[in-house]
Amino acid sequence: MGNQQEALDGLFQMRQHPDREGLYHELHARPFPVVAKPFRISHLAFLVTRAERDADFDHLCALCRRYGVNPPQAGENSFNQTLGDFEVRWERHLEFVTYTFMRQGASDVPFSDTALTLLPRDWLSQLSGSLVVALHLELPDDNDHQWKREALAGSFEGHRLISAELMASSATLWSAFRLHGDGFGRILLRIKDLSPNQTGRLVQRVLELETYRLMALLSASQARELAPKLADLDMELSGVITELSEANELKEERHLLRRLTSMAALIERHRAETTNRFAATKAYYQIVLKRLEELDESHDGKNFTLMDFLGRRLTPAVNTCDAMSLRLEDLARRIERAGDLIRTRVDLKLEEQNRSLLASMDRRSHLQLRLQETVEGLSIAAISYYGVSLLNYLFIAVEPVLPWLQAPWATAASVPLVVLSVWLITRRIKRMIIRESNGS
Repeated sequence: MGNQQEALDGLFQMRQHPDREGLYHELHARPFPVVAKPFRISHLAFLVTRAERDADFDHLCALCRRYGVNPPQAGENSFNQTLGDFEVRWERHLEFVTYTFMRQGASDVPFSDTALTLLPRDWLSQLSGSLVVALHLELPDDNDHQWKREALAGSFEGHRLISAELMASSATLWSAFRLHGDGFGRILLRIKDLSPNQTGRLVQRVLELETYRLMALLSASQARELAPKLADLDMELSGVITELSEANELKEERHLLRRLTSMAALIERHRAETTNRFAATKAYYQIVLKRLEELDESHDGKNFTLMDFLGRRLTPAVNTCDAMSLRLEDLARRIERAGDLIRTRVDLKLEEQNRSLLASMDRRSHLQLRLQETVEGLSIAAISYYGVSLLNYLFIAVEPVLPWLQAPWATAASVPLVVLSVWLITRRIKRMIIRESNGS
């Protein structure tokens, strides 16, 4: 026993991964509630920014302090606690937070005395974020008169109802999936043969189904607004390609390239605005399908099921978002290809101009070389002339001293020597200059 304890002490002296405890806690972070009918639940979900996430956490802590209970620790993503006559369940997700308020008992009339009525008004009015989901869910006593069509119609303000047999017909769901006069959606659950634990799991799945359904639809309006903009960009791109096939001047092609650059920047802006939203919609839609599967809805082949209802209305919206995302990527690729084509044409024309310019420069260099050779010959002649003139003066001066030296003949004899000497010196200087230029 002592050796085992020593081994354990040595183990925990090792360096621990900073997330080790959180990895164990993750599976238990959002436990299912235990719900025994009759029961009333109010559920809220807020879309929050980074700054609002911190403000929301502080607001939750303020509620806990008001009721004299310990608030959640910093960094926690879920919290549940009993506050007086109700229980609060708080969860923080990547872009939204949810509050679920639960109280025991049933209203005389469904949805007339909800769990939300127990919350302080001033605290509710200061919740952070943008409200997306507001739902009242009740599990009344299993009295047959409450489940008659007339009574249900009154509870849902006369809206057309959707009914679903869940958990192998152990529960029945009734809802209009609409906002009512109080600004909330409403769901009634009739529990027939489920334990409190099973009922809690069912309630959690229904709440998550409604939350993720609405979160998935957030991008539907964004997709509808984006559709005409992409249609305009598509037409403009077709026009640019048509003009490109008719353009001959480099100036025209550069103008088209500038237009394509502006279009590409606009596409990137649309992608930045929608990529995360469309990706979130796809992820939420998968969760909705998973929750529908977990509800284990019974199909009798006659009635309009919950799966049919949500699939008929949610799937087209999600498909529209997927289509807009694909269209954005397609437009981006087409604009990139068109830009590459124009740049290739511009590069070819520039290369052709550069080739003509180099040929012109080559001709000029040949002309300059010939002119230089001509100037070089003239320079040799001029220098030789001055050299011979100087020697002539010298011969004339020494002729009295050396009678045998005749100045005219001596001058004539020095001409080839002077010309050869000047030519050799000029050639040597020229080689030295060429060698230095090549070396540099």
